[in-house]
Amino acid sequence: MSRRPAGDAIDVHVGKRVRERRVLLGMSQKILAKSVGVSFQQIQKNERGTNRIGASRMFELSKVLDVPVSFFFDDLPPQPPIKSAIPRKIAAENRADVNAGDANRLYSVSPWPATRRIPHGPLQRATSGAAEGSLW
Repeated sequence: MSRRPAGDAIDVHVGKRVRERRVLLGMSQKILAKSVGVSFQQIQKNERGTNRIGASRMFELSKVLDVPVSFFFDDLPPQPPIKSAIPRKIAAENRADVNAGDANRLYSVSPWPATRRIPHGPLQRATSGAAEGSLW
């Protein structure tokens, strides 16, 4: 039977930071586990980076260990940049569409007639053709 590969580098780093803080406070794995509502084996796996720590558990750990959540990521080695799966041009177009739709909704639901007048220029072009009276 082959062993499972070591955890992700970030998971290992976060686990080490949990362990460092726990040891600094003189707290056992059993006490920490009871404080956050898991087994001490789960704390062992988290500290080794074998099991990832979810957001809610990380929040609980930060309260019990009396540190901000960012503590677990301090001194993290630089990571390679993540390439976006969405090409920049498409992402920019989607942002423009969302912004135009938001502006149209705001203008169409305004109770003050003066604010419903759409100014000339880019905003008028962006909102033209939208369903009138549509809130969403």
